[in-house]
Amino acid sequence: MDSLLNGTGRLLAAYLNQPVHSPYSQPPANIAALGELLKPADIILVDGNRRISTAIKYLTQSTWSHAAIYIGRLELEDGSSDQPALVEADVESGVHVVGLESFAGLHLRLCRPIGLTEEDAARVIAHVCARIGNRYDLKNVFDLARYLLPTPPVPSAWRRRMLALGSGDPTRAICSSLIAEAFQSVRFPILPLIEVLPYGPRDCVDCVREQWHIRHHSLFVPRDFDVSPYFAVIKPNMSNGFDYRTLSWHSAGMVGS
Repeated sequence: MDSLLNGTGRLLAAYLNQPVHSPYSQPPANIAALGELLKPADIILVDGNRRISTAIKYLTQSTWSHAAIYIGRLELEDGSSDQPALVEADVESGVHVVGLESFAGLHLRLCRPIGLTEEDAARVIAHVCARIGNRYDLKNVFDLARYLLPTPPVPSAWRRRMLALGSGDPTRAICSSLIAEAFQSVRFPILPLIEVLPYGPRDCVDCVREQWHIRHHSLFVPRDFDVSPYFAVIKPNMSNGFDYRTLSWHSAGMVGS
């Protein structure tokens, strides 16, 4: 039965990983500019164009359906070492190394952990690299497949949980949980739960302290790195002398007018 489920999961993953046409996509990122800006442990968020992206975007109510982490310029499977290398968890290939060029033509966002030390950045990278070869959580694929077409009326409070219904097998991963676990290994916050507790005399209204709690890594989604106050958003298309006067506007007026 397990082999049947695994075989079905692989077929379903291959189907969900196929690209689909999106007529109103955002402008693609400048890959060359992005490659010059990358620093170790930077996160690339991806506005995916695959079937599985539809389900993830719906459940997270976000543009971002995928995340990868920059680990440096390493030799890739094709023997090249000139382009930046990232680690991602892919539904077909599992946790593996890809070149930045694999995201060419897509809308991307660079999120940088604020104040992360070089030593901790190295630990974060080592954490994800140690998981290269792990499998994608195919149970998560079955869960996501339910939310493709038609788009179901899933209550917003449940959507995050829908992405955390995986098997719990530590040798399996999804993209955002892999990265979240790596940052939590060095106690770097993403979206922690912050509890305010009283301390001192009972009549002291302002005597309070914060106690931080780690959210389980399986509950994180790609958009969390975008909205986290502890990650800076860097837009490569705007970092190399953007000049609005050079834009080529259509002379027919506004679309839809």
